[in-house]
Amino acid sequence: MHPNMLDDVVVSRAIIQTYMNKLMDYTEVDVAIAGAGPAGLVAAYYLAKSGHKVAIFERKLSLGGGMWGGGIMFNEIVVGPKGCQIFDEFDISYQTYQEGYYTADSVEAVTTLASKAMKAGAKIFNLLSVEDTMLENSKVTGLVLNWSAVDLAELHVDPITIRSKFAIEATGHPLELLTTLVRKNDIKLFTPSGGIEGEQSMNAEEGERAVVTNTKEIYHNLYVTGMAANAAWGAPRMGPIFGGMLESGKVVAELIGKRL
Repeated sequence: MHPNMLDDVVVSRAIIQTYMNKLMDYTEVDVAIAGAGPAGLVAAYYLAKSGHKVAIFERKLSLGGGMWGGGIMFNEIVVGPKGCQIFDEFDISYQTYQEGYYTADSVEAVTTLASKAMKAGAKIFNLLSVEDTMLENSKVTGLVLNWSAVDLAELHVDPITIRSKFAIEATGHPLELLTTLVRKNDIKLFTPSGGIEGEQSMNAEEGERAVVTNTKEIYHNLYVTGMAANAAWGAPRMGPIFGGMLESGKVVAELIGKRL
């Protein structure tokens, strides 16, 4: 075939071989993150920027979690002053609504967070669901993955496993990773009850503060960040305000970074 003509099979081979090489390279990582919402993306950025090997696994086709849709599908979000500091570092534009309230385009925010995380060296695998954790000596040592389509089609197909030094639960409200971990194993989390405390109703002020405080290790080598942190530790949701989410991602990166 003429070198300037496209061969459909070569296109297919290029995709398959390149993706498989990438996935093979990330079967062992320093940090594995479940969920590519704002907190997960920010955590990946700071960890990768520090030279750590990081992979995010996102069950959906799109990234950004709740940030992507803004509020009630109005693609605008609100952050406070601390959120603006992170937006400044990521070069995400925002405007003042009134003192203490700043608005940003959710599409610009998500795409920039994702781009910066990947430019820093993190890898993002979408359409891969984290369906379980790997436990060794009562410590989380990896994640169990399957194609999201397998779950949606209710197919009986076994998953694969990747190894990690640390894992981050960043799946937001559903708390998918932690829920499965507790359901399948006779363990006690580091919460007051030893179980999942559960998400409380809306309170933006309290929820924004709590999401940063609740960003910490919840089981051996497993950390929670973003809305998953509040759902795990029993704090309110905060709606379409995302400064705490961004700060939470930075905090969890700092906590794990110290241990790495």
